[in-house]
This record gives sequence, structure tokens and C-alpha cells, in this order.
Amino acid sequence: MYSLAEENYLKALYLLSGKVGAVNVNDLSKQLNIKMPTVNSMMKKLFEKGLVVYESYKPIKLTTEGKKQAALIIRKHRLTEMFLVEKMGFGWEEVHPIAEQIEHINAPAFFDRMDALLGFPKTDPHGSPIPNKNGEIEWIAYVNLSNCIPGEKVILSAVTNSSDDFLKFLNSKDIKLGDIIRILDIEPFDGSMQLSVSNRNPETFSKLVCEKLLVAPANNA
Repeated sequence: MYSLAEENYLKALYLLSGKVGAVNVNDLSKQLNIKMPTVNSMMKKLFEKGLVVYESYKPIKLTTEGKKQAALIIRKHRLTEMFLVEKMGFGWEEVHPIAEQIEHINAPAFFDRMDALLGFPKTDPHGSPIPNKNGEIEWIAYVNLSNCIPGEKVILSAVTNSSDDFLKFLNSKDIKLGDIIRILDIEPFDGSMQLSVSNRNPETFSKLVCEKLLVAPANNA
């Protein structure tokens, strides 16, 4: 199969490429905190294995096979995070570093069994979609809370930032996925939002926080 380093590059390429589909070598270097010559050397190896489209001084693209392999690594990571939360009682802020290690295990049957035990979840504890065992991913059209308007009622469905600090901040505010949020007011000066979360007393949150929260309509809630 692939080395741990190769898998980390594939995953980083997949997550960085997003909807654009291409990644600048410099951006990949910064993301992985690896020097440019080393990144270029690895891209040549991945090119030879048919996993990337690579030409000097041009953005990198994953091939169809590269996307599939990257998605399968992400599948293992996100399934592991879900298992740690749902079956082992870990907090959503604790699971990322553990999953970073387990995602490199080459045992498809192990992760398929994990998937079944969890009831084939569509998303991980942070609301990110879990690819299926064929590497296919079902994207969900959420919107940033910061783009909502006063009077709207939405359900918190995902976070765009799953850093330890941000998740601990949400824990301190008793905010979790599935909460119903009512947008009461928006401050024109700085975009901060006055919110009522799960019918609790109104509280003001910065635009920086609201930009990291992804929501869906909750008209029937």
C-alpha cells in the first residue's frame, strides 16, 4: 500500500483542494510544515504511482485514483472519531490526535465492522461527511451561521474548525451539534450575532465564531 507520509500528503491534498480541485505546492508545504523541495520530491513519487497530476510550477491535482485513496484515509479517520465519541465516551475535542494514528491501519474489514457497529453514520462528531467504503462522499449543503439573518431558526449541523481550543470554547458555552439556534440580532459594526441557543437566554457571539458554525434550516423545530 502507501507509506504513512504518502497517506498524509494525499489527505492534505484532498482537504486543501476543496471545490477548486487544485493545490499550490506552497500551500501544501505550509499545511504540512514541510519544506518545498521535500514536497516536490513526494509529488514526483505520487505522480509515478498515478495518484496526482504534477508538473513543475503548476498546481497539483489528485487523479481519480488519488481522490479515492485520499477519501478512504479520511473515511478511516472520521469513523474512528465517531467510534471514540459514540462507543468509548470521548469528547469531540479529544478524538482527532487518536484518529490521526488509527487512520493509517490497513485493515478494511476492521473499519467496515466499525461502520456497521455505529449504524453506518453519514457524518463524524464534527458534522463532516464520512466517505463510504468506495471512497464516495455525500456533500451536504450547509451554510455558515454568519450568513443567516435575524428571525431565522437553524440547527447546528457541523463545525468548520475542529481544533481543540475551538471545541473547548463551544463546550464552555454548552453548544453542541443538533442545537436549535435562533438569530435575534446582528451588530452592523462587527457582525457579531445575538443568539438564543436551545431556548436559553440570549448571548452574543463574535463573527469569528459564527463563521465556523455550519447550520441547516430548522423550520419545524
